[in-house]
Amino acid sequence: MREIRQAETADFEQIWPFFQEIVSAGETYTYPPDICKEDAQALWMTAPRKTFVVVEDGKILGSYYIKTNQSGGGSHICNCGYMVSASARGRGIASIMCEHSQMLARDLGYLAMQFNFVVSTNTEAVRLWQKMGFEIVGEIPRAFQHPRLGFVSALVMYKQLT
Repeated sequence: MREIRQAETADFEQIWPFFQEIVSAGETYTYPPDICKEDAQALWMTAPRKTFVVVEDGKILGSYYIKTNQSGGGSHICNCGYMVSASARGRGIASIMCEHSQMLARDLGYLAMQFNFVVSTNTEAVRLWQKMGFEIVGEIPRAFQHPRLGFVSALVMYKQLT
């Protein structure tokens, strides 16, 4: 049975392998490709407002965080990051996490969700976020240095939650 629950510190042991795989590829996240485990854990588990995991039969298939996008006058908009293990891709895990994060965001009082830096070549993510109701509201040319494709655009994606 699959469940989404708030992450516990010990969960990072299962998150770290797919976090490291995704980040070291250097194709979708701006984190340093050689980030150490301790820094990764702080970024994914400590800095955000909340972190969640998708668990099936005791195995973590994916994880996401939610945080306030900006302070002060921008604090009504949240931001999320999502990662799915390679073995669980194509099973709807990212969709489940995105739906869950939107419900949670509303419960936490956010009025909108914004993805600040979606790498344009991450076409699966762009397509999924659009399917989930997000609009591309901006494009930053040559914002991301892709390890194979060189400089590519980053997209700003937004969804009103109310």
